[in-house]
Amino acid sequence: MTLQHPSERGGHGRGPFERLAERASNLTSSPLFFTFCLLLVGAFVWVHAAGLPASWQLLVGDTMVSVTLLLLALLKNAERRADRAIQRKLDAVALALLQERRRATGEAFDSLEEAIGSEEDS
Repeated sequence: MTLQHPSERGGHGRGPFERLAERASNLTSSPLFFTFCLLLVGAFVWVHAAGLPASWQLLVGDTMVSVTLLLLALLKNAERRADRAIQRKLDAVALALLQERRRATGEAFDSLEEAIGSEEDS
């Protein structure tokens, strides 16, 4: 188990989890998955309205909870990868501006230089 940021694991290539998360993210944003979720919610309502035994209610409810937890993990992974990618791009733009204007001085350039990579310090 590693506590590294998801975008920093495995160097420049994506590991098995990242590839799985990407494919799952594509699936969960599809109309097919929306239909599955809609059917699952419909089954939940129908099981309760029909007054079926508690074991059926628990089965449908636990399935919904499991799907929710998996989606939460996928969403968080995608969010962190996107945030890190955006931050890397912003750092590259800031560094290019700083290098272009290296001769210039002043408070704006000092704060730009200080801001590059500051998200890693916190």
